[in-house]
Amino acid sequence: MMSKRIFLLLFLLAFVISHAQNLDSLYVRDNYDLNEYRIKMRDGAELFTVVYTPKDKSKKYPILMNRTCYNASNYTDFNINRYPSKYLIQDGYILVYQDVRGRYMSDGTFDNMRPNIQGNNPRNKKDIDESSDTYDSIEWLIKNIVGNNGRVGMYGVSYPGHYTAMGMIDAHPALKASSPQAPIADFFFDDFHHQGTYLQSYTAAFAVFGYQKDSLTRKPWYIDKIKRFYDDPAADGYDFHLKMGPLKNITEKYHHDNFFWQQIVEHPNYDEFWQKRSIIPHLKNINHAVMTVGGWFDAEDLYGPLTIYKTVEATSPKAKNTIVMGPWDHGGWARETGKTTHNHIYFGDSISTFYQKEIERKFFNHYLKDEGTNTLPEAYMFDTGIKKWESFDKWPPKEIEPVTLYFGENGTLGINESTDEKAVFEYTSDPKKPIPYTSQTEGLTFTPRRFMSDDQREASKRPDVLTFESEILEVDRTLAGEILAALKVSMTGTDADFVVKLIDVYPQNHPQYEHNPENIIMGGYQQLVRSEVFRGRFRNSFEKPEPFVPGEISNVNFQLQDVLHTFKKGHRVMIQIHSTWFPYIDRNPQKYVDNIFKANEEDFIKSTIQVHGSSKVKVGSILENLPLLIHQENMIKD
Repeated sequence: MMSKRIFLLLFLLAFVISHAQNLDSLYVRDNYDLNEYRIKMRDGAELFTVVYTPKDKSKKYPILMNRTCYNASNYTDFNINRYPSKYLIQDGYILVYQDVRGRYMSDGTFDNMRPNIQGNNPRNKKDIDESSDTYDSIEWLIKNIVGNNGRVGMYGVSYPGHYTAMGMIDAHPALKASSPQAPIADFFFDDFHHQGTYLQSYTAAFAVFGYQKDSLTRKPWYIDKIKRFYDDPAADGYDFHLKMGPLKNITEKYHHDNFFWQQIVEHPNYDEFWQKRSIIPHLKNINHAVMTVGGWFDAEDLYGPLTIYKTVEATSPKAKNTIVMGPWDHGGWARETGKTTHNHIYFGDSISTFYQKEIERKFFNHYLKDEGTNTLPEAYMFDTGIKKWESFDKWPPKEIEPVTLYFGENGTLGINESTDEKAVFEYTSDPKKPIPYTSQTEGLTFTPRRFMSDDQREASKRPDVLTFESEILEVDRTLAGEILAALKVSMTGTDADFVVKLIDVYPQNHPQYEHNPENIIMGGYQQLVRSEVFRGRFRNSFEKPEPFVPGEISNVNFQLQDVLHTFKKGHRVMIQIHSTWFPYIDRNPQKYVDNIFKANEEDFIKSTIQVHGSSKVKVGSILENLPLLIHQENMIKD
């Protein structure tokens, strides 16, 4: 049975983690005291909070706080898993872990994306949100935890990164340093969605977030919901999801009782429900230090860190605002693997250790302890092509020239040289035979990660993928900053998705990496550098989708998220375009329906899609001519 196999894997993983923790727990036990508290919020709800205080009482310490939906009880018994790093633990902090409202040992009802109430702090109202819960918790900690120095820092990865960003809004005066890491900024554009498309590969993860607990508990109450997916073997996630059929079958078979799934099903467009849950319009007038952290190969939350950094930069001139982007997948900076690799690509040794010691440690020590000087640049960005850290005074950088990529006949790609605008490139997209998102067979995953630097040679061979390749580069060429795909398309159907990929093509004589198995050939490797998907119905408005008119040329402009990648001499630059990417992204029926989550099998049709020669991809310039999101418009007006 798959369930037995899953539980065996979980047991082995828990053993390995607990063994590693026990080595660190000896230090924590010798140097820290542990207490548990229930902190009362303004509405009377009590949030479960774990607090470690240094045994050395000869000085005062700042508070370092992590608010989580992933069980603060995991941090009891002196077992502290990766957060914070051992360097911060050894430096001496008051360490705080708290279950957010409605999770595990905390009172209340859980909301995956509780709307923010602007101006809700200090305690002048009974209304609650994540910002008010953070404010009330800090207020209690400052007044009740003996030995604190009156300063608080917050950090967290993924959901805890989201809560860190929410704590920055109408912040408590004692909050002096915040580090949202891989934070979710807007659930319609990252994490469970990408620009309105649904990440079908996350389907099993809904079990963790879509059920309320019946009572206070230190153990996950949703295990039986997860088992729905793993009771039967599914070694091939592509095959599993394709046989599942339309998304409405997921509702009927797996998520009929899941409140989070129902919210997504009933709100397929960027309506008021989603607009109220965006962090972006509330990130203003921040006056403390902020260091946003992300990974260039984060398949879950790449939009979040880039957007939060840029928003704080635009709205909060008093904030000391920094961004760090490294060669990691989701949260990879919090764990050290020795040789830093992503999928098949080697980036260097001990890169996470460098981040923890030389970046994160210095950030918190400076702003919370007045130790050292703040020598961090505005943007500390890892170039994933030449594999080295680069510093910038501003991001996106102005000193690197923008590049425009043009599509030409016979699969050519022009760099800053326009090709034949009258050319037409055509492919037939069949949602019943979708393009796999990875060159490797993967089973069911909660969140796929490896494909973000995967080899694209398999996709290049498909007739439903347009592939454009430059000449061999005679000099290094760095692409940096924002990316805009500006497509002109027509089709025989009435809806379509568009996937655009930026790819680094290695020379045929590229040496093998010693960490790779023998069947992974690096000569000619087509490394995915940046990619994104866009649901065509949203080309003019995310709130009010509209069908395409068959045969009519339409503009489809969308963002791919930022990049810093040097294409080295001897390499080539490649662009791919296609319309399915399964099961990372759900299938667009290609026949316009009001709600794809409720589409029927017969709605899925083939469509012949044309990309016209005046299309282009622009890298490095500030984005123009995009359909402005409502929350962005409001931010600009304010």
